[in-house]
Amino acid sequence: MTDKTPAQLADAAGDAIRALNHATLGRQADWEYPGDAYSVVGNLAHMAGMLPQALDQIAQLLKRLEGEGHLKSDRDTLADDLEAAHDGLTIAAGAAETLRGALDRAQNGLGSVAYKED
Repeated sequence: MTDKTPAQLADAAGDAIRALNHATLGRQADWEYPGDAYSVVGNLAHMAGMLPQALDQIAQLLKRLEGEGHLKSDRDTLADDLEAAHDGLTIAAGAAETLRGALDRAQNGLGSVAYKED
């Protein structure tokens, strides 16, 4: 499927969002009509909807490595560190679902918005 690592793919996703931020700064081709916003919001909603699975799979990796005895903490606080990581991943997954729902709502609102010629 891809020869990139999960970390490289996450980095590329960050780069794509950075590029999106630049591309939406001002008026330009393919960024001048409500339909353009509708499409971008829909794609962002799709992306947000996929984040919980990725976050769960990160948590599963940590659980597997812990079960195999392959984890340690540089601070000798492994249990606390893992609890913080798992709590953060759970909260992030919920936040991603909230984000997806909000973006779906925004896209639904944009569905009936059209450009009005002068």
